[in-house]
Amino acid sequence: MSNMPAKSRRIDVHNHIAPPEYLAAMGSDLGPPLKMWSLAKTIEDMDEGDVETALVSITQISSRFDDHEKIRRLARICNDYAAKLVADHRGRFGMFTCLPLPDVDGALREIEYGMDVLKADGVGMYTSYRDKWLGNPAFDPVFEELNRRKAVIYVHPQTPDCCQNLIPNFGEANIEYGTDTTRAIAGMVFSGSTLRYPDIRIIWSHAGGTMPFLIERFIRQAQLPRFAKMFPGGFMPEAERFYYDTAQTANRTAMAAARSVIPASHFVFGTDFPYRSSAENVAGLKSSGVFDINELRGIDRTNLAGLLPKYAILKREGL
Repeated sequence: MSNMPAKSRRIDVHNHIAPPEYLAAMGSDLGPPLKMWSLAKTIEDMDEGDVETALVSITQISSRFDDHEKIRRLARICNDYAAKLVADHRGRFGMFTCLPLPDVDGALREIEYGMDVLKADGVGMYTSYRDKWLGNPAFDPVFEELNRRKAVIYVHPQTPDCCQNLIPNFGEANIEYGTDTTRAIAGMVFSGSTLRYPDIRIIWSHAGGTMPFLIERFIRQAQLPRFAKMFPGGFMPEAERFYYDTAQTANRTAMAAARSVIPASHFVFGTDFPYRSSAENVAGLKSSGVFDINELRGIDRTNLAGLLPKYAILKREGL
């Protein structure tokens, strides 16, 4: 069991782990940061950024596997590994249950196992699965169950089948992760999923992707006759009900755009470790000049407590 540093206070909702079996299964699909991941490096980075607890997740499980049983086994291995981290290092880790989608039956089983047996903080989903985005009716049974549980859903982007290898010598994540997050937000809202499942709580990665920059288009879309009755208040109330992490967006340009759309109380701290460090994110948020000191404290911890009350209380006295 590792001890928490005396000044630790932040909760990181965007922190990736790489169990050995996961690394072996994913192979060349993963880049060097994950291939060199270790628990020791994670804890060292947390301590440097005064992160008390990291809610860990799997950055991707290839939905291109045709064997549903293979995805189920890998998701279970990852979830058991995460649960052991939580148990062995109490107070330092939480977890989002990895779901083996697009296998809906497998996902429903893993929700039950992860939430009821492993006592996970929520579930992890991806923006898209092959040629289907969140909001697609194929995923309705999963959202019905998560809505019944009033679950927290952490959403991480993927590069969909449509957009592989479009720009030579330029990493897909640089464009597609932000873009696919925006597609998934549009899918959830304009499919009516956010209305049908009002009790789910979603955390979108990377400050909502490109949605804040495209906000005028989203607002106008919600005003079209076919949507106006669904959204009498327009798009903004839907955008404001979500939560958004700060990973890879801790800079003035991104945060100023996002803050113009998103209430300060709905940002939560995210690092994207091992791709970025906690110290970088802390420094970037402060130097952006977008948030005052009380808003930064909310991002560090208390905003998340609105979703997960157990994180409202600091684990050590005097913090």
